[in-house]
Parts: sequence; C-alpha cells; structure tokens
Amino acid sequence: MSSQGVYQPSLDTNSAFGELRTILNSMKSAHIKTGPADIALRQDRLQRAIRLLKENHKALAQAMSADFGHRSPYQTLVADIVTTIRMLQHAAEHVATWAEPETIAVDNGIQARIQPQALGVVGIISPWNFPINLSFGPLAGVFAAGNTAMLKPSELTPQTSELMAELVGRYFEPMELAVVLGDSDIAQQFSALPFDHLVFTGSTTVGKHVMRAAAENLVPVTLELGGKSPVVVAADANIRTVAERTLTIKTFNAGQICLSPDYMLIPQGQEDALTDAAQQFIRQSFATMQDNPDYTAIISDRHYQRLIDLLDDARAKGARIISLAPTEEVAYDEVRRKIAPHLILDVTDDMLIMQEEIFGPLLPVRTYQAADEPIDYINQHPRPLAAYYFGEDTAQQEKFANSTTSGALVINDVMTHASIEDLPFGGVGASGIGAYHGIHGFRRFSHAKPIVEQSKDGISNLRLRAPYADKQAQLEAFLNQ
Repeated sequence: MSSQGVYQPSLDTNSAFGELRTILNSMKSAHIKTGPADIALRQDRLQRAIRLLKENHKALAQAMSADFGHRSPYQTLVADIVTTIRMLQHAAEHVATWAEPETIAVDNGIQARIQPQALGVVGIISPWNFPINLSFGPLAGVFAAGNTAMLKPSELTPQTSELMAELVGRYFEPMELAVVLGDSDIAQQFSALPFDHLVFTGSTTVGKHVMRAAAENLVPVTLELGGKSPVVVAADANIRTVAERTLTIKTFNAGQICLSPDYMLIPQGQEDALTDAAQQFIRQSFATMQDNPDYTAIISDRHYQRLIDLLDDARAKGARIISLAPTEEVAYDEVRRKIAPHLILDVTDDMLIMQEEIFGPLLPVRTYQAADEPIDYINQHPRPLAAYYFGEDTAQQEKFANSTTSGALVINDVMTHASIEDLPFGGVGASGIGAYHGIHGFRRFSHAKPIVEQSKDGISNLRLRAPYADKQAQLEAFLNQ
C-alpha cells in the first residue's frame, strides 16, 4: 500500500490476498490502539468527505463521463455528488444524537443502557453505475458510527476509481480510509477478508458469491442487490402520469439503476394510451438522443450488446418493440453506445427480458385483467428491491402494500424513497440483506452493546443462589396465579 492509502494489486493472486490481509490487520490494530473515535473526529471525517466531493466535483464528473463514453454531467451532479453530500451532511449533523446511549428501565435498582459501539473496519465493494454515491454513501453511516473503512471501487469505471483513490489519499490518513484498485479477481479476494462488516452493491448473482466468501469468516454483510422492480398500474391511474414518472427514471442514467423499473403491469386495453403518452413525453424531454449531452451512454460494449440481445430475443419470441427514439434518429448506435428508450409489448415469461434484471432503458409491458393479478404475479417471483404502484384508491393502495413484499414501496411515483435520508434503504430476499441511510446506516454499522450495572445489594444475583427451596415455592406460586 502506498503512503496515501491506495493499494495497487500484486499480479499474483495469493500475494494480493496476503497483502490485503496485512492492510486490514494494520487498520484493525490502529482502530483498537487509538480507541473509539469521538464525535469530533467522526464529524471531521464526514466533513473531509464532503470537501473532497465539493472541491473535485468537476474532475469527478469528467472522469465518470469518460468511463461511460458519455454521461450527463447534470445526472452526475445530482445523483453522485449533491445527493451524496447531503447524506454525509445529514450524518454530520445528527451523529452526536445518534451516538447517545439509550437508558433502559430495570427493576431492583439495576442500571442498564444500550451503548452504540463502532464495529471496527468495514469493507465496501461499490459498483460502476453510481461510483461515487455507492462508495461515499455507505461511508456516511460507517464514519458516523466511528469505524474506518477499506473501499474496493469498480474496475468498470477505471478513471473514476483511480481519481477517487488519489483524492482519498489527499483527504484521509491511510488508517482511516484505504482504497483497493483492481479487477474482479481482486474483488473476490477482498470479499474473503475478515472485515468487521462488509457492504456489497451489485447483482444478485455476485452477491451470493460475496456472502459465501464472507461466511467463511462469519463477517456480517449488507447486500444491496436489485432484481426486477415492477410498476403496477391500477385501472384508475392517470396513464400520462404513469408514463412521465416511470420514463423519467427509465431514462435517468439510461436506466442503469438498481431501482429502475424493470417491467410494467397495466390493464388490458391501455397499451395504446401508454404508447401515446410515452412518445409524447420523450419528444418533450429529448429532441435528440444520440448527440444529446443530457442522455447517458451504456457503460460498456458488453453491456450494450447484452441489451440489444434482450431486444432481439423478445422480438423473435413475438413481442412488439416500440422505439421511443426521436423521429429520423436511430433506435441505438453501437459507436456511441446509446440506446433510446423502448417499450416492449406483448411480453411473455419465456423472454429473457422478463427473466434478467435489465439495467437499461428498456421497459417490458405485461397486461392483466383481474385486479389481483399483479399481486399474484409479483408474489410468484423473487422479492424486488422496490415496487411502484400507480392508482388513487386508498383501499387498493393499502391492499397492495399489505399483500406484496419489497425492499420499498412508492405510490404514484418511482424511486422517490431513495432521497429521503430518514428512510432505510435496502432490499429483502433476493434483492438484498440489511439497509442503511441516515440513522439506519449508523445502526447498521454499530454494535448495540448492552451495559448493565448491578445494584449495591445485588438482589437479582441472589435469586440464583442455593438453597432453592423457598425460591422455588415463590416461583410455583407465580406460575399458579
């Protein structure tokens, strides 16, 4: 590891793991030696992270755009810079209150409290789609709880990851925050380290491998995964509102979001109305797409081709493909790696697009007839990271909320919950384990340590001492009441 806390991997995998473990052991020793980080140090770490983002936001935005081929600078500022700063600020403002012990009422003169205690060193494996937000966002809770961290950013955004590592070295000491650069083999080695907690954001498939590796050391994990988040459109929903709010998120970052709507369930006969509303909305939002700085490219050639293959598979199996590209503009371009939003109608479950998480601007649409069909359909599939319900009937809203399980539920909008700091953010089942953001992140990365002080007469201890005859009689009297 360099003096700046940046680790460049060894070419030999075994050597790399040994070096990583040495770094982690050094950080654990430093955490124990220096003792618990006081509130001032925690706030200082959070403020340094804020300064890093504010003072370098232009360079970070340029690096992200270069990694994507093109990324909307506005989207970077909104999702990766400003939103993350607000997460860090929220933690800095509230950490003193969060860290206060909770007094527990106990009889017999015993004093008891729950004291939040830092776990130690937390590992963070962050993805490519929001490389800053999903690296520094977890740090809000990690630092607030008094921990230090090792961060492994994605190799799919190399310029951003390298710049992030350089900047971390300027703003943090090596024993506070270390950055590990490297490919998927290094990420695999990273996930096998004996951290005090491990955070992974990525696909469900990789999440299984991460959890399996962490289990070897009994490392607790927070897995923010994904899956297929549905949009359910009730019969009384305003179809124009549905199209506008759904496509707002489906076009943000070109749909490369774990919370992006992955399919829509709509009453039979509403397909044409949805198509008309979608076409009108896209025309208003994007006069062009291929040369439009507001529209983001797909991250890589491989991911671009995977999305095209999903379209081709759906078309071959009978789906109707509706490109929402502006008039006289191509639906997709492999050089720019830009894909216009598409509606995929008449989909069936044998199509790959209904089996895989899409992570792109493609929206499959299924129709239903009976009102309860969407609930049944969702419950027959793995639990999603979020569900989105459009409809005005409050009784139906409540029924949907009570009858389906998802990481979060948003009514009459999409993805709104992710920007509300006091809400927990996370999945359930196949879409993840654990949640963070705000106080929930502080609690996730703390140990709720019970501290009990016995009374001077030690009365609760006396009931356990022999002889038991009189005490047993008292217990039997209690049981016979």
